[in-house]
Amino acid sequence: MSKRRALPQEPRTATIERLTHDGRGLGYVDGKAVFVQGALPGETVRFKYTDIRRTYALGEVLECLTRSPERTSPPCPHFGTCGGCALQHLNPKAQLRFKHELLLEQLRRIGKVEPSEIWPPLTGPVLGYRRKARLGVRWVEKKGRTFVGFRERGSGRIAELEACLTLHPKIGERIKDLAGLIDRLSLRDRIPQVEVAIGDNRSALVFRVLGPPCAEDRVRLEEFGSRFGFDVYLQPQGPDSLLTLTPPDPPWLCYRLPEAITLWFGPLEFTQVNAEINQRLIEQVLAVLDPNPDETVLDLFCGVGNFTLPLARRAFRVVGVEGNPQAVLRARENACLNQIANVEFHCADLSQDLAAFPWALARYDKLLLDPPRSGALPIMDYIPRWEPKRVVYVSCNPATLARDVGHLVRSHEYRLVGAGILDMFPHTAHVESMVLLQR
Repeated sequence: MSKRRALPQEPRTATIERLTHDGRGLGYVDGKAVFVQGALPGETVRFKYTDIRRTYALGEVLECLTRSPERTSPPCPHFGTCGGCALQHLNPKAQLRFKHELLLEQLRRIGKVEPSEIWPPLTGPVLGYRRKARLGVRWVEKKGRTFVGFRERGSGRIAELEACLTLHPKIGERIKDLAGLIDRLSLRDRIPQVEVAIGDNRSALVFRVLGPPCAEDRVRLEEFGSRFGFDVYLQPQGPDSLLTLTPPDPPWLCYRLPEAITLWFGPLEFTQVNAEINQRLIEQVLAVLDPNPDETVLDLFCGVGNFTLPLARRAFRVVGVEGNPQAVLRARENACLNQIANVEFHCADLSQDLAAFPWALARYDKLLLDPPRSGALPIMDYIPRWEPKRVVYVSCNPATLARDVGHLVRSHEYRLVGAGILDMFPHTAHVESMVLLQR
């Protein structure tokens, strides 16, 4: 690990060459790389050092001496302190270009591949889009109140927020009210987080509690849920410990998908955070994978059936595989509720040997993957055995996507036909993307 060094007290000046993968501006001072928070390419900035290591340094903008034409006023007053967003100072079109260029750079540098076609980005609202979030909670004794939100940039502390513009307004406009509620609870110092889930039909808050709430706490939580329209749950331990507080027996949340499908999910189950981009992503997957009525499709890392069920409307048969047993149960329920019979779901750890699974011994016409950030490298050498003509890979990490795609191209004679980004997380440096490979 690089050794920390004493920080110079005097501000320095740097000209920024480009943005790094996490949205910092990269410049050089005396030949050493400096990653400057809040700086944009083409700008000359005065900055202060926040950390110095042997081979690089970190800094924070104090003043823009030369301003980028792509710089814009951040819509959120908490930007710069709250670590939830990294790019609000960059206009939305430039954000898309940054993410597009980052995807292509990773494909070239890590994967040594170049797509034959570049797809236009999938875009949607840049504010109020986030329907799932894990909010940190901290009771601050010295200030006599609770902070609720995301962590401060470069710190473990919870940022002091009044509201959040990227969260769905249902919760984004209630951050202050939520903090005020927790202020009045007896276990206010034993609630480390609140999970939020917004469906098309209802909204839920899950309070992680490190102790039992008293009767008065329960009344206050119930009143908050009733007043602002939230189902309220308690989570004393892991996800399996979820307890319903109010209403007594709420229906699950749901969202609607293309192909006349309604997907049901629990408040702690994984779903895409951006409903509009998810809709467009599914439409693009259907168009690019192009399943026919006589084809069988394999959907890996399928979750609760987000892609599987729309694909089943077009294909002869779809096999979905997921590592989370609860998600597999929910996917099967969703298939039944949507009266889709030509689909089957299996539970398997896709990072392990799959030779014992009958579904892994079959052949498939088309393949869809939507893995976690770690990617799907263990899957790559199975793909030739399945013999899919087309492979669509949806990714939340361009680096692991590039690694996996490069392996598939070099080792198994697939071609990278198309690639593009989808703006699932506007104002952040997170890059979601999709590629198509063919044989």
